[in-house]
Amino acid sequence: MEYQSQKDGTPQLKRMRSSIPRIGVFGVGYHKYWNQFEGLLEDLLAKQEVFIQLVKQSEVELLDFGMVDSAEKAYALLPKLKEANLDLVFCDMLTYATSSTFGVLVKSLDIPIVLVALQPDKAMDYQKASTRMQLYNDDICSLPEFTGVALRMGKPMPEIIIGTLYDDKKAESEISTYCKIAAVLHALKTARIGHIGHPIEAMLDMHTDATMLTSYFGAHVVQCEAHEIVSAFQAIGENEVDNYTSLILKFFDTPDPVSDPISEKLRESDLEISARVTAGLHQFVASKKLDGLAYYYEGAPGSTTEKVMSNLAVGNSLLTAAGFPMCGESDLKTCIAMMIMDRLGIGGSFAELHPVDFLEGFVLVGHDGPHNIAIAEGKPVLRSLKKYHGKPGFGAGVEFKIKEGPITILSVSSTSDGKFKFVIAEGQSVAGPIPATGNTNTRGYFNPDVRTFLEKWIKAGPTHHFALGVGHHAQTLQKIANFLKIPSEVVTPQT
Repeated sequence: MEYQSQKDGTPQLKRMRSSIPRIGVFGVGYHKYWNQFEGLLEDLLAKQEVFIQLVKQSEVELLDFGMVDSAEKAYALLPKLKEANLDLVFCDMLTYATSSTFGVLVKSLDIPIVLVALQPDKAMDYQKASTRMQLYNDDICSLPEFTGVALRMGKPMPEIIIGTLYDDKKAESEISTYCKIAAVLHALKTARIGHIGHPIEAMLDMHTDATMLTSYFGAHVVQCEAHEIVSAFQAIGENEVDNYTSLILKFFDTPDPVSDPISEKLRESDLEISARVTAGLHQFVASKKLDGLAYYYEGAPGSTTEKVMSNLAVGNSLLTAAGFPMCGESDLKTCIAMMIMDRLGIGGSFAELHPVDFLEGFVLVGHDGPHNIAIAEGKPVLRSLKKYHGKPGFGAGVEFKIKEGPITILSVSSTSDGKFKFVIAEGQSVAGPIPATGNTNTRGYFNPDVRTFLEKWIKAGPTHHFALGVGHHAQTLQKIANFLKIPSEVVTPQT
């Protein structure tokens, strides 16, 4: 694993995985205008080029399909769009266009379509107004016609961006968000999610149908074996152990224990095992060409398998921070939730609900095992734990809290008919002490109050695990759910 220093000198892991979405752009207009208004077509194409440059500010592979100004051109474009294997397409509303330039496309495409109406002038100069000037600024004119035709075709309402072409930060932010959404969709439909072992026997909410994951998200679940990680662990040389030991100490503090009698200052033996396991884990995921991993495997008591599989916390926290989501307790659904957050650029840490503070009105949000240290508040901590509560083994535990400020949580849950549901909430991570137990914990405040939030969250039917990210992104997550044809529920008032 590689890292680089940020401007403030703190280390940052280089990403192992990136998702470059394929995004198409085509403009629409009305062919009858071109002979009537000299130069209008060229001016509109220049507008489209400005929009293309706005899209290219995000990390995307962009395909420009030019102008569609008649039904014939729409039919000719359709096979090209299908062959391009796009993740999302922007329809640039350059002027009025008849819906015949759009109908066959919205009917036949099964990818997100975003209608973009960015007017070049913030307002017309009414003293100098002309029909040509109006047509040059007629970006929103066809929006009702296009959305109405989509509904008549039995298709979802297309997403819409309305604004101005120049110096419009809100429009630029929306363009960026859709590019990130496309990156999420690209990641999901191309992902290879490793799966080792099984859920803990008593955790009925964790069981997941791998075929349904492929059906809804596109991801392929790669069934792996614990011995593959063990073999990689056993093949690690001492130089690699030293390198990973140095890497771990760059990212983690190792303070003295505080109040928990099962915690100790990090033992050298636990650091050495964590370094060797991290090196072996890194080799394993590279050899299997994985994009994420959900695991739970115990092994025989006292065996090498038990030692390796119970000491993944440090390595999986580093990998998760590098763009490779890892999820404990064999939770494939939450691994998907973590990947969604990672590709949105908002983190994605493995979490569940912990005890409530009824005095200050917050709930602790955290977990043992895999976390995303890239979104930690301050430097994460490693503690040696004499036992892992509810699980076999002992070793290094990862402890930190999420960055202070707005947070979003996402649970991907299962319904009684074998389908999926997104349960989403927005809150705040607030400063204050957390338990020094070698686990993550964040003081999560959720509106309108902690009791009401917990009641609404629990009644929405989440799994007990979820992904925790930074910022408020409920609307974006709902858009992703809509594109995936998955129902969603936001249980907190949106900001």
